[in-house]
Amino acid sequence: MAASCSLPGTQDLSTLRAKLQGLLRFLREALSICNAHTVDFYTESVWEQLIDVPPETVLAVLKKATEEAEARPAEARPPPEAEGTSGITDFPKIFCETSQKLLSVEAFALAAKYYSLQNLGVCTPFEQLLVALRGNQTQKTGENVKPDEFMNLKKSHEVQAMSELISSVADYYGIKQVIDLGSGKGYLSSFLSLKYGLKVYGIDSSNTNTHGAQERNRKLKKHWKICHTQSKSNVNGLALKMAKGKKMQGEIQYKANTEEECNNSPTSQEMMSTSEFLPDFSVSVISNIRKQMENLHVCSHREENLCFANAFSLIDLLPINAIEPTTSSRMPKRKMSEANKERRKTTSKSTESNIYSPLTSFITADSELHDIIKDLEDCLMVGLHTCGDLAPNTLRIFTSKSEIKGVCSVGCCYHLLSEEFEDPHKESTPEKWGFPMCHYLKEERWCCGRNARMSACLALERVAVGRGLPTESLFYRAVLQDIIKDCYGITKCDRHVGKIYSKSSSFLDYVRKSLKKLGLDESKVKKLIMDYYEKYKPRMNELEAFNMLKVVLAPCIETLILLDRLCYLKEQEDIAWSALVKLFDPVKSPRCYAVIALKRQQ
Repeated sequence: MAASCSLPGTQDLSTLRAKLQGLLRFLREALSICNAHTVDFYTESVWEQLIDVPPETVLAVLKKATEEAEARPAEARPPPEAEGTSGITDFPKIFCETSQKLLSVEAFALAAKYYSLQNLGVCTPFEQLLVALRGNQTQKTGENVKPDEFMNLKKSHEVQAMSELISSVADYYGIKQVIDLGSGKGYLSSFLSLKYGLKVYGIDSSNTNTHGAQERNRKLKKHWKICHTQSKSNVNGLALKMAKGKKMQGEIQYKANTEEECNNSPTSQEMMSTSEFLPDFSVSVISNIRKQMENLHVCSHREENLCFANAFSLIDLLPINAIEPTTSSRMPKRKMSEANKERRKTTSKSTESNIYSPLTSFITADSELHDIIKDLEDCLMVGLHTCGDLAPNTLRIFTSKSEIKGVCSVGCCYHLLSEEFEDPHKESTPEKWGFPMCHYLKEERWCCGRNARMSACLALERVAVGRGLPTESLFYRAVLQDIIKDCYGITKCDRHVGKIYSKSSSFLDYVRKSLKKLGLDESKVKKLIMDYYEKYKPRMNELEAFNMLKVVLAPCIETLILLDRLCYLKEQEDIAWSALVKLFDPVKSPRCYAVIALKRQQ
C-alpha cells in the first residue's frame, strides 16, 4: 500500500448531516411534485392542486435557467457559498404557506440547483483521487485494449473510467482479487481482468447473464485465436525482413571493400551509402527492425502478452482452460532448458491469477461470500449500476466482511429500492431496507415514495442538451387513464400498458391497442376516443411543464439517496476514507456518481 500518499480530504459526518437537514427542509415542500404520477395528471387534477403558475411561465423560466447554466463554463461558476442562500432558505417564497402550491419557479430552480451533488461541494474530484492513489508511481496502462470493440460507447465510457479507478485502488492496497456484484454481461469484470491483470469474480443473480458472459468468452476465444495467428504471421514476416536486410547489408559491404582495393583515387575510395542501394532498408530501418526483434525476444517469455499494437490480447479474459498453453514448435521438448520449463510454470500460474469467473448467486446483505468464492482473499468489492437494494447491500457486505478492503459502488434503479417507512401501517420486519441507511434519516423516519424515487432516475443533463422528455407518449397515457376512469370506472389498474406508443400510428390506434392489452371492451368508447384527445390537447403544455419541474428536482432526490449511503459509511468505525466521486459524463451516463470507501489497514 502506498502509505505515504494521503487521500483527498472529505467532509465529516456532522457537516454532511447539516447539508442533509437543509435538503430535507426543501424536499418537505417540493416532494409532492415528484410523488405525483404523470399517469394520473388529468384524472387527479395535478396541475391545479400543486402549481399556482401558468405552464408557459414555468417552461420559459426553466428554459432560461438551463440556457444560462449551459452558457457559463463550469470553472466560471461561483461555489454555492458565494451564490448566497437567501432565495433557498426562505421557503414561503417558493411555496405558498397555506395551499403548499408552487409560487416562484425562479426560487424553485435555484434551490434545486443548490441541493444537487454537483453544487453542494460534497464530491471528491475524480482526477484528484487518482493522483493521490498513484502517488509517485507511474500510471498503469495495462494491455492495449479497445473496449468499444466489445460494447457500446456508453458502456465503454463507464467501464474505462471505473476500471481505471478500481485498478488504482487495487495497486494502492496491493490487492489482486475483485468481486463484481451485479456483473450482468461481464463488461467491467472482463475489462478489469484483461487490461489490468486482476482476478475477478463476477456475481449475478441471473443465469441468463452468467451464461451470456460465458458465451461471450467463447467468442472472445475465437477472436483471440485469429489475432494470435495474425500476430505470429507479423512476427515471421518481421524476421524474414531482417534476414533479408542482413544479407543485403553483407553484399553491400563486400562490394564496397572490393572497390576500395581496386581503386586508389580519393573519390573512388568513398564508400557508397547503403541507402543508395536499398532505400527501403536504410541503416535506421534495419536498426529499428533489430530493436523490435530484440524486444520480441524479451517478450516471447510472456506468452499471454504479445508486444505488438495490433495483437489484441484476450487471453486474460478467458476461463482457465480456454486456451491451451503455447508450446515451442521448433525446440524439441527433450532439449528444453530447465529455466524455460520453470518459466512456463510461472507463466501458467500468472495466467490463472488474472481471469474472469462468472458466477450465479442472489446476493443479499447476509450473503456468505466464502460459500460462493472458495479462494476468497483480501479483495475489493465493486458494482457498476447495481439495481435497487443491491447497491446498499454492497455497502453492508463491505462493512461486515474483513476480507473486503475497499468498495466502489455506482447504483441505479432507485425506484426499486425498498423503503422502511413507505408503508406506516405495515408491521416492521428485521429486513435490511434499501433506504434509509444512516442513523439521521432513520431517526427522521424519512420516506421518499416510489414516484419520487422514480423521478430521481430522470436525466437533467440529457434534457439540458436537447434530449427532451417523450411528452407526447406521456400525454397519450394520461388521457388514456381519464378514459379508463370515466368509461370503465377503474381508478387503479394492476396491469401495465407497456411500450405501445412506439407501435401506434395515432392516438386512436394507441387507445385501441391499449384497451385490448388491458382486456377492456373498445366498443364502449369507440366514438368518444377523439373527443378526449381534443379536450386535453390544449392542456398538453401543463404536462410538459410539470415534467420539467420533476426533471429539475430529480438531482435533489438522488442527492438524498447518495448522501444517505455516504453518511452510513461515515458512521462505521473501521473505515479510513469514504467519498462520493463523479466518475462519468452525466450526458453519456446519467447515474454517474460512485460511493467509494477504504478500510483502515491492520
